This record gives sequence, C-alpha cells and structure tokens, in this order.
Amino acid sequence: MGVSIPEEIDSGSNPGHPVRRLLRRCRAWVELHPRVRWVYRVLVGLFGAGIVGIGLILVPLPGPGWLIVFLGLAVLGTEFPAAHRVGAFLKRILTRLWAWWRNRGAAARPAGRATRGTTSTD
Repeated sequence: MGVSIPEEIDSGSNPGHPVRRLLRRCRAWVELHPRVRWVYRVLVGLFGAGIVGIGLILVPLPGPGWLIVFLGLAVLGTEFPAAHRVGAFLKRILTRLWAWWRNRGAAARPAGRATRGTTSTD
C-alpha cells in the first residue's frame, strides 16, 4: 500500500504507455471512417449501459456492485462527454474522501496509542 491513489492515476494516464498508444491509433482509424464511428458509438453505449445495468442489479447484493457501476460509467465516458464529466466528478470526490479517511485514521492513531497503557480505576 505504498503507492497513493494520485500516483496510481498518474501512472495510468501516462500517454507514453504502449496500451494507450495502441488505443490512440485505433481511435484515429475509427475517426477516419464515419460509418464505423457511428457503429462504434452505438456499441460503446450499449456495452457501457449493460455494465451499469448489471452493476445496479448487483448493488443490493454483497460484492462490488458500485464498483461495476463506476466501471460502466468509465466505459461510457470514453465516448460520451456527459458520462466523462460524471466520472471526473466522482474521481474528485473519491480522492477527497480517501484523503479525509487516511488523515482521520492518522489523527486517531496517536490518541489511541497514548491511552493503551493506562488503566481505569473507578
């Protein structure tokens, strides 16, 4: 757990990564062909909506329901600006929440250690 979330995000969004370069080339090819682009957008929309739907079905069950919903939003965000904005908003909220959670835990640890050795006499 030595790597923080912002570092993970930065390493994943590195434009020089081989997978990112391959995806850029594929995307450029799709952009050159209007009919293929239309079919691609429809397929991405159906695939992303399917993932979101499965995630929403799994939300009340034990397991990664919300994670699957966010994955579906990420898929939709690759092609649709509104879904991309929602994903960016959720990423900001998650980063703030994670920082708050880590700071809260760090602030609580010294207080907990200070009271461990004491005994209560009533």
